[in-house]
Amino acid sequence: MSEPSQRCFLDTNILVYSFMPDNRAKRDKARGLVAQALERQDGVISFQVVQEFLNVATRKPQRRMSQAEAQQYLAQVLMPLCEVWPTASLYSDALSVADETGWSFYDSVIVSSALAAGCGAVLTEDLQTGRLIRGLEIRNPFS
Repeated sequence: MSEPSQRCFLDTNILVYSFMPDNRAKRDKARGLVAQALERQDGVISFQVVQEFLNVATRKPQRRMSQAEAQQYLAQVLMPLCEVWPTASLYSDALSVADETGWSFYDSVIVSSALAAGCGAVLTEDLQTGRLIRGLEIRNPFS
């Protein structure tokens, strides 16, 4: 029996929390996860996470990134972690995951992206922690 993949998919909320000033515990945990993903090269994100993060980070009133900060973060963090891009098969798989789980299409694209990248887990606060989807574990790193 093969060992589960150590690669983890980081959902958008992990990246967003790494910049949130109001919850130090979550911020520090999220920063650690992002740093580890970059250092070990075992963390993955998708095009969707890049888009969602930049949308939130450049608009969030509590801690808005400047255009220069967003450009730097894009180059140094987001693009090095981004491995999954849109394809017809990714969308088809997401529709299947949505049907199987009852989750939204966008959450299902996250799951399908993690599966496409060969990850063993999705780190997120937004889905049912502990649930297994096609061998992929949903984990809440903040619980």
